[in-house]
Order: sequence, then structure tokens, then C-alpha cells
Amino acid sequence: MTKKRRVFDIDFDAPLDDVPAGTDAPEARRGPMAAAITENAEALASRQQAEAAIREENDRLAHQFVELKKQGLIVDLVPIDQIRTDKLIRDRAPKRDHEIDELKDSIKSVGLSNPIRVEEHEDGWELVQGWRRLTAYRELYKETGNPAYARIPAGLVARGAKLDELYIRMVDENLIRRDISFAEMAQLAVAYAREPETTVAGPLDAVDRLYASAGRQKRAYIKHFTTLMRAIGPALKHAEAIPRRLGLELVKRLEENPDLAVDIQHVLLNTQRPDVETELAILQSFAKPVPAGTKPKPAPRSTAKTTFKLSRPEGVAKCTAADGRLELQVNRDFTAMDRRRLEEALQAFLDTLSD
Repeated sequence: MTKKRRVFDIDFDAPLDDVPAGTDAPEARRGPMAAAITENAEALASRQQAEAAIREENDRLAHQFVELKKQGLIVDLVPIDQIRTDKLIRDRAPKRDHEIDELKDSIKSVGLSNPIRVEEHEDGWELVQGWRRLTAYRELYKETGNPAYARIPAGLVARGAKLDELYIRMVDENLIRRDISFAEMAQLAVAYAREPETTVAGPLDAVDRLYASAGRQKRAYIKHFTTLMRAIGPALKHAEAIPRRLGLELVKRLEENPDLAVDIQHVLLNTQRPDVETELAILQSFAKPVPAGTKPKPAPRSTAKTTFKLSRPEGVAKCTAADGRLELQVNRDFTAMDRRRLEEALQAFLDTLSD
């Protein structure tokens, strides 16, 4: 007897042709490795976006910091012993300011309300504004030893600022203070014109550049005092005390008689340690108008002469010194030299004799 084999019915999926059009195929399952790679790529892209946003913000803040620094609006405490004061020629007389003591009392009482300004250098800082405030801090630290005065609040000016800009910053601040004299402003213009980095044509042009914010009449007064300082400045000990009227009268006399400058310097240089009153009295005597038809009497001069010779690479230089006159004879064409260089050399020579 033979057994019959069972036949099982198996249901197969319908042919693909029977799937309605437009039906999406089911998503294929991803393995764990593919999922990890995708998640890592998404995380990396997110991180790169965050880093780009941070860099953009840092760049914006850096540019903002530099711009604020250029304007001197970034303030820090700077050690006073790291601040140099030799880049800019000050528009103040080198003698001690009588207001320093009052400023020191104010600093001890309420602190420094207005920071100084300094320019950053590789080996420290260079003072741009605040000579009196820095002087007050240095004196307070020397007198008290208090470490609070060892560092001074300072606005930081970006490194590499143009010399013109630094001078104008200093001048604009001091113009606000009414006690700065015409002579001091004029002396700064003369010194500024001698700076090799400046492009002004001369001291009078320097007045227009430095004091552009001042009124037209005030600039005219400064120019008159500039003429006066160039004529007799090296012989003056108290130039800052010359009143405006006296300075203008002296310039008028010098325009009438340019040789008068030699006479004024002769009297000033031969007066032993003149105080303010004595120096002003001497200037007043020369400022008096000379009656018409008469010639001003020159100051009596000595007839003594000193002659000596110097050995130079270009030959022997003969020098004759007399009262009010210095003559130099050497085998060299001085007309071929640059005028500014010659003027600077002569100015340095006269300054050395005045020391």
C-alpha cells in the first residue's frame, strides 16, 4: 500500500507588475555602521558651523577692539616706570608746573578722573597725552611708596599711529586748558617743523597743521610768537611768561629792525640768572617804539675776539668768535647742503651753547 505525499500550498507575493503606480518602496534598513557614519558626519558639520560662527564673532570683536584702541578708548593700568616721554616734544616749559601739587592732592582725594594716553611699543609705552598727570603719579609713588601709584590708568593708542596724529592729540587736549602760553605753543610749532617725519614747509605751516582747531585770530597770534621764538627763543628762560601784547610789540620792533634780535639776545645772555620780572623788564625796554627819524641804539659790545683752528677731514676750519658774531671758514660749499639739515645743525649747535 502506497502512502500519498502531502502537498502544502505556499503563498507568494504578487508579481511586481501588480503594484499600483506611485507606491513608494519601503525604506531599506541601514546597518549600525552606516548609522554611526551618518551621525558622525552630522555632528562634524554642526561643529564646523559653530567654529565658523565663533571665528566670525572673534574677528568682529578684534576689529572692534582695534578701532576702540585707535581712538584711545581701551583703558588699562600701565606701570609708570615703563612709560617713555621722549617721542613727542612737549608744549610745556621743561620747568616744574606749579599746579602739580594741586593735582596730586586731587588724585589722593578722588583718584584720577581722566586717564593719560600712551602708544604701545615693544619695550613699553610712549606718552601721548598726560605729562602733568604722569608727573603727579611718579612724585606720589616716590613720596609714599604706595603701590597704587606705581600704575596709572591709561588709554591705549594702537601702535604705529602717525606722528602728526600723536602731536595733534596732545595739542588738542592742551588747547582746552587756557593757561598754556602763546610762547609754548610757538615753541612746539618750531620743534615740530624740525621733526624729520613731518611734511610741513616750516614753523608757520606747522602752526596751521597743529592748531587747526583753534580760531583764525589765535593762530595769527601763535604765528607772531613763532617768529619771536625763532628770533630770540634760545636766549629766553621764561618765555611762557611773555604776555600777548608784549610779544606782538616785540615782533613789530623786529620787523622794523631785524638786527634787534642780536641785541636782545646779547642782553639776555649776559644777565646772570634772570628771574621772570627781570626778563620781562628787559623785553619791555626793547618793545618801546623808537621815535621817528632816530635809530635804535645798539647795546654796547666788546671788541675782543677769539680765534682758533680745527683740523677736519675736508681741511682746516678757522673759527672767529666775537661779541654777537661767530664766523666759520672751511673748504666746503654750504649752499649745496639741504637747508633743513643746515638749520637743524645750527639749532643743535646753539642749543649746546645755551646749556
